[in-house]
Amino acid sequence: MSVWWSLQLRREAASVPLARRLLLGSMEAAGVDADISHEMSVALSEACSNAVRHGSGQSDVYRVTASVHGDVCRIEVTDCGPGFPGGAVVPRSEPFDLQPGGRGLRLIEALSDAVTFDNQPESGGAVVTFDKTLRWREDALLQVS
Repeated sequence: MSVWWSLQLRREAASVPLARRLLLGSMEAAGVDADISHEMSVALSEACSNAVRHGSGQSDVYRVTASVHGDVCRIEVTDCGPGFPGGAVVPRSEPFDLQPGGRGLRLIEALSDAVTFDNQPESGGAVVTFDKTLRWREDALLQVS
């Protein structure tokens, strides 16, 4: 079974907890393990916060899309800002830097099974995509056998 939803949110701080609560509610209703849901919601909060902070440009909105295919949840956060410098993706192999800024990207990496930091080819806005393998509660509605 596959499920997906997409939101278009205003680039305002209040949209971050809204996106997080919607994800947590969806994961709870589907029967996803609470620890996995929490990790995904923290990663989503970081990605949304970056979109709100850095997504200035052509639009005052950003988009969150979440999908579940089998036992993998993919979340994508897209903004219309300047994107990552030079389309650069910060690889995991670089040391964790505790300088101000950039820690949210490291947190997303740490909480995800796979992550991509990219730019939209047409507009240059940032695209943060992360995947997480789901664990299910015994009463899960979408549990994969």
